[in-house]
Amino acid sequence: MKKTIATLIAGLFATAAFAQTPAPAAATTPAATTPATTTPAAVKAEAKHDKQAAKTEAKADVTDAKQAVNADVKEAKADAKAAKADAKEAKASAKHAKHAKRKAKHHAVKKEAATDTTVATAAPAPAVK
Repeated sequence: MKKTIATLIAGLFATAAFAQTPAPAAATTPAATTPATTTPAAVKAEAKHDKQAAKTEAKADVTDAKQAVNADVKEAKADAKAAKADAKEAKASAKHAKHAKRKAKHHAVKKEAATDTTVATAAPAPAVK
């Protein structure tokens, strides 16, 4: 899924870069179409140069997009790791509190039993007459 999204983003950047490159200038004056000023080889070389520049720019955009995505992924992983550590700490704290409460209750019962002075004594049986 990540590769698909990255491919779509790269395609978007490549399309945007291609759309922003200026179209080859169309000659409208007769002087510009004379063989002395522009030759088919020169036009072809210029077109090839423009194509190569657009391709290089698209690759740079894709690289930047990948780096941004990778940075976001790293940040998300770090956040998840921190959240997991916080959850683990909270669980340990809750366990400690539960144990302390149980221990306090046990000590209270034990202390009450130790201070209880009423000892059950056997009552004398009623005298039969």
